[in-house]
Amino acid sequence: MSFDSLSLLPELLRAVHEQGYTTPTPIQLKSIPVILEGHDVLGGAQTGTGKTAGFTLPLLQLLSKKPATKKVRALVLTPTRELADQVGQSIEMYGKHLPLKSTVIFGGVNINPQIKKLRHGVDIVVATPGRLLDHANQGTIDLSKVDMLVLDEADRMLDMGFIHDVRKIIALLPKKRQNLLFSATFSNKIKALANDLLNSPITIEVARCNTTSEQVEQTIYPVDRVRKPELLSHLISSKKLQQVLVFTRTKHGANRLTQHLEKDGISAAAIHGNKSQGARVKALSNFKDGSVRILVATDIAARGLDIDQLPHVVNFELPNVPEDYVHRIGRTGRASHKGEAISLVCIDEHQLLDGIEKLIKRDLPKIIAPGYKPDPSIAAEPIPNGRNTRRGNPANPGHGKKRFSANQKRPRNSTWRKKPMRKV
Repeated sequence: MSFDSLSLLPELLRAVHEQGYTTPTPIQLKSIPVILEGHDVLGGAQTGTGKTAGFTLPLLQLLSKKPATKKVRALVLTPTRELADQVGQSIEMYGKHLPLKSTVIFGGVNINPQIKKLRHGVDIVVATPGRLLDHANQGTIDLSKVDMLVLDEADRMLDMGFIHDVRKIIALLPKKRQNLLFSATFSNKIKALANDLLNSPITIEVARCNTTSEQVEQTIYPVDRVRKPELLSHLISSKKLQQVLVFTRTKHGANRLTQHLEKDGISAAAIHGNKSQGARVKALSNFKDGSVRILVATDIAARGLDIDQLPHVVNFELPNVPEDYVHRIGRTGRASHKGEAISLVCIDEHQLLDGIEKLIKRDLPKIIAPGYKPDPSIAAEPIPNGRNTRRGNPANPGHGKKRFSANQKRPRNSTWRKKPMRKV
């Protein structure tokens, strides 16, 4: 079946064909007609299935058939800057032959150009929750006329702690509207959000959630924790790997690994929440054009990265949450292309690996690289769960707290609570 059979406007079909697309993906085939009919949708699709076009095309068509106003009529919420930018580019690309205006707003950049664009009037806003609430609190955006709401990668939105922000934003919207919720996984929290947000939704799934693509070859390399950097450099060099996305758990870990790879003569760049938006854009651009061979990223920074035909993903450290493994390796093996996912696993991570294999319902093949057999005398060490214990190590409840010497006084009017930082 072709795009021509989906009852899309000629202007949209023209834009689709100009991108070289003729056949819709399964998620596009199932979601476009349902959204055009005005239904709420609960969509389950793995990364790289084409879901962005699956909601962008019908959204553009529905808006183009309604009277134009200077108020925001469609709102797309995303968890990260990169994903917001990617969705914004998709809207511009497919809507270039329609008289609709859109803008992307996220934190980490000057707010004034965003305010200026909003004042001129836009039909579609793609935003991260934190910066959108900043605009709402300053009165620089009017959401009273929104009749389409899209929550993209809602599972990640909840994982990053945006549920309260999302609910605040929903409270600012008209009660009568069309809602589209897309998620790569269906946790109990996602189901609860869907029950609150969606009105008699139609559920669309193109693959069973919490599964990995058959297009991706997955391999585990057991190794001692201190030898992981050395093994990674060895694998990259011996296998002649090019364009590799490497995941670490922490921002500092990403920086350290990038420095190690550079010392070994392997061009690398790090991308994470502490990097400026300009630095993140530059690192991604260099990775795409091949001037940087390895991109080291945290989970949050990697969400929304649009890298065509990415051949390799490496889990330098396994994620604390099994579902994140699915997200990570979903960056490769997209569409009809093959991909490779390599995980370096030390004794500390055996329980994490068990959780991943239980989630995806399969045992992953293990290969011991010559010269890198793990030392059986090394004991496992606890892994801090950074997502659930932002103030310190769960094994040490006092870790991360402010301490005072005998000669110090606790300042007045201070609780010494560390406010959570939101990086979007």
